[in-house]
Amino acid sequence: MIVGLTGGIGCGKSTASALFQELGIVVVDADQVNRDIVQPGTPALTAIHEHFGDDVLQSGELDRRALRNIIFNNPVEQKWLEALLHPLIREEMFSRLNTATSVYALLEAPLLFENDLDKKCHRSILVDLPEDMQLSRASSRDGATSDDIQRIINTQMPRQEKIQRADYILDNSLSVDDLKNQVLRLDQVLRLMAENAEFL
Repeated sequence: MIVGLTGGIGCGKSTASALFQELGIVVVDADQVNRDIVQPGTPALTAIHEHFGDDVLQSGELDRRALRNIIFNNPVEQKWLEALLHPLIREEMFSRLNTATSVYALLEAPLLFENDLDKKCHRSILVDLPEDMQLSRASSRDGATSDDIQRIINTQMPRQEKIQRADYILDNSLSVDDLKNQVLRLDQVLRLMAENAEFL
């Protein structure tokens, strides 16, 4: 059984993910897969280098900032890059999820709903925070201004839409202990569901 886990910037998605891992659940992190598929020697990095030239490499590794600068105001190049990477990322994510050894596996993806990845999952979890708390937590953690954080929030699906789309909500507005208790309860529900194949 594959369970999607998502949440906006600063909502505590990584904290929740770590709590599931402590319970023995395999977590596949979409951001990590994104980094892994462009490591030196991979076909994706070779294709990126051939397309964009030496400017996107630094000591043989992908220079993400240089690549971002190229595609930021160039929709054609951005589309080319997405057409290359998105299928590779999906293939690798689901390969890892399908070979997971835990009773169910989690796909941690910041844009789970935006990229329709929840449709490839049996259930979905949203780690949720009111927007004012999200802004303050994200800006204190990342050192970014609240304007920067607000811009990121504005590019993501609205909170209410995510709440309606998720099967389960983890409320992260209280303490870490409270979140841990919610994760423990949800883990029991998901284990039963996976063991009894109730998700089919």
